[in-house]
Amino acid sequence: MKKLGLPDGIRACLFDLDGVITKTAVVHAAAWKDMFDAFLRDRDGEGFRPFDSSDYDEYVDGRPRADGVRAFLASRNIALPDGSPDDDPTENTVSGLGNRKNVLLLEKIRTQGVEAYPGSLRYIAAVREHGLRTAVVSSSTNCQDILKAVDAESLFEVRIDGVVAAERGLPGKPHPDTFLAAARELGVDASAAAVFEDALAGMDAGRAGNFGYVVGVDRVGQAAALSAHGADTVVTDLADLESDL
Repeated sequence: MKKLGLPDGIRACLFDLDGVITKTAVVHAAAWKDMFDAFLRDRDGEGFRPFDSSDYDEYVDGRPRADGVRAFLASRNIALPDGSPDDDPTENTVSGLGNRKNVLLLEKIRTQGVEAYPGSLRYIAAVREHGLRTAVVSSSTNCQDILKAVDAESLFEVRIDGVVAAERGLPGKPHPDTFLAAARELGVDASAAAVFEDALAGMDAGRAGNFGYVVGVDRVGQAAALSAHGADTVVTDLADLESDL
């Protein structure tokens, strides 16, 4: 297992999507900023304080959409009604803001396209060649479509995403429940599974679930924060873990 950069005893690998497999984390961040800045500007006028990268890392990245909205609004002492999941994107509710963000995200994906990290795809293929089980674990409700867009759906035996989590009532990251569900479906204990995440909330989930190994993927220069939140190791690309890549 040393060839894969993993400890002995790891039998399954659980991969986040955005920022780990695909280059969509920056698109998510841009959509969140566009949505929140417009909302805050309408609410507070010219004196509004913009949504920035630290807000994204701390309150939004890796969390289910509604949880991210709530966490950020709470940080600004803003209270909105939850509304319902099918709220119109124009409504100023938690669900409405989340749906507004998703409209912006899908438009950016439509116009900019989706790319995967080549090193990640090669690493996941190597993991499978060595007989380890694989799952994708994402808070995104667009996970399956994005995997199809980068021709990566076949790399994973199990998919636990925002759609599945909602159907099963699983709390999202930083809770470990979605990762634990993936491990169960693969038939392995958490102690025999490795988590691969780029979000601080994902690191918290890996630590809370007592997984056998937690890999932080640093795409934006937050290696120290990933380690502080529970990463056993931090790499800038998954290819760094595989000795022959």
